[in-house]
Amino acid sequence: MAKAHDDWRLRKCINLIPSENVMSEPVRRMLSSDLASRYSLPIDTEVHGVLVENAYRGTVYSEEIAAEANKLAAETFGARHALLDPLSGHTAAMLMLVSTCKKGDLILCPDSKDGGYDGYCQPYIPDILGLRAKYLPYDKREGTVDAERAAEMVRRERPALVVLGSSYIPFQYPVREVSDACRDVGARLGYDGAHILGIMPAFQEPLREGADILVGNTHKTFWGPQGGIALTDDEELHEEMRRNLTWRILDNTHLNRLAATGHALLEWRRHGRRYASQVVRNSRALGKELDALGYPLRYGFKGFTASHQLCIETSKLKRYAGADMNEAAKRLESQDVITDAVGRLGTQEVTRMGLREKDMGELAGIIDNGAKGIPVAKRVAALRKRMSLGYTL
Repeated sequence: MAKAHDDWRLRKCINLIPSENVMSEPVRRMLSSDLASRYSLPIDTEVHGVLVENAYRGTVYSEEIAAEANKLAAETFGARHALLDPLSGHTAAMLMLVSTCKKGDLILCPDSKDGGYDGYCQPYIPDILGLRAKYLPYDKREGTVDAERAAEMVRRERPALVVLGSSYIPFQYPVREVSDACRDVGARLGYDGAHILGIMPAFQEPLREGADILVGNTHKTFWGPQGGIALTDDEELHEEMRRNLTWRILDNTHLNRLAATGHALLEWRRHGRRYASQVVRNSRALGKELDALGYPLRYGFKGFTASHQLCIETSKLKRYAGADMNEAAKRLESQDVITDAVGRLGTQEVTRMGLREKDMGELAGIIDNGAKGIPVAKRVAALRKRMSLGYTL
């Protein structure tokens, strides 16, 4: 079944899920290397009365791989420190919260009703860590946190941590404004960049705008394997996160993933800025083409998006396509077009597979017809034949 999956998803489908991407062949090979079944636990401390540098031997190469991957991540994303150890973006989020808060503290974040990540909301990570969560004021028309009211809330509530960024993120968040408020009350500012890590140069660079920490994962707009990342310029915060890794957030990291992510970082260093700009241009072009067909999208007055995501006006889809979002996604899947079932379209994977603005009209027609139940499989196959993986070494 794995071979059938690879043949279908890698060679026949057009993928528009905003939280997935395609890896290069060298990255996939590193994931299946011998590193996948090996351990390394460099602790450099006394364990049961004996000084232990690494709890495992045979790590002469894997330790170097880990160190180089973290160094490369920091350099690539313009941070002083990077940790690729977290096993997922969710784990990186936990690491951020446990390293900046203590039990009973308050965090502020976007509500999941406004597209925020559910994990920051109660009853999820805050409950596990004994934290309280309140939700930042959100401007639904603008598709982002309300900067003025959010700053006022920070100064009034005096949280330990404020988290910006979300799962639905068509537009930039007011990092500078909220950062100023955080400094006034001694709060940390975190940014969850899971969705925008690979397009930051064309979208938003949170650490340069005032965030203390950037967490996320490496498999959405960035084209690595599934995994987490934590970036910061703060030496003290970096050391606190390192202390909270071993035997707290995790035991061992996955060495094959570090190697694979390192190669993906090398690819991104060469091509990332050009790719990021193309992703955003493709998103805006696709939005314009879908809108011209009448397909219900949000934020048309703002050019639909400034990221990889387009947000479907799901309340209007049933009347337009004769199907709700879940049914429309199933119709498209039956025609080899893969979308999520909650109302987002993402252009990051089709961009890496070579599509440009000139192709967005054709793609829009496929999406529009497929959602209505009109057969488009032959058109998908014809377009797919013109697509090939780019931005590689």
